[in-house]
Amino acid sequence: MARLVHITADTDAALMRRHGIRARRLPTFIGGEDRFVWAFPVLPSYTLTHQWSRELKRWGRRTLTAVTFNIDDEETVYVRHYHNPPMPMSAAEANGMIGRIDDPRGYEVIVPRRIEPREIRAVRLLPQAVGWRYWPGAKNAARFPCECPACIPRGEVNARRYRDRIPLLQARFTAREEAAARAEAIRG
Repeated sequence: MARLVHITADTDAALMRRHGIRARRLPTFIGGEDRFVWAFPVLPSYTLTHQWSRELKRWGRRTLTAVTFNIDDEETVYVRHYHNPPMPMSAAEANGMIGRIDDPRGYEVIVPRRIEPREIRAVRLLPQAVGWRYWPGAKNAARFPCECPACIPRGEVNARRYRDRIPLLQARFTAREEAAARAEAIRG
């Protein structure tokens, strides 16, 4: 059995325990399906397993709950890095693939059906947010944030200040690249 975890708002935990995890509608169709449950494999690392919690908190969730469930190894699921197209594979292959990746941050498993209550193994309150915000590796990146409404939504703390700083960050980044190119030309 493939063990996966679904992170949700604490207010939904009691309903999920009784009725299972409801599949949410996705605007684009994958393999002819239109309702999905997002999850991530349970890995030995707590931080990697619950990596999506900090990003979900960013979208307004206050207290989060981890719902752990099992599905059959042969069941077809979709796996993707959050900005790549999904690839169909069995649940066991998905767990193995994500478990072998050096940096599995940003990956997700998409189950194309609802999760029944009998498949749920545990419902636990997450003590704190762990993981990344904006994108995996955002704090170590040399690039600047995107100014689209999805990356810096209106009403988020300091959103306007970030949007106003983007042209300055772009100019600094370009100046650094030009200085590095000049230094390389002088050396070479």
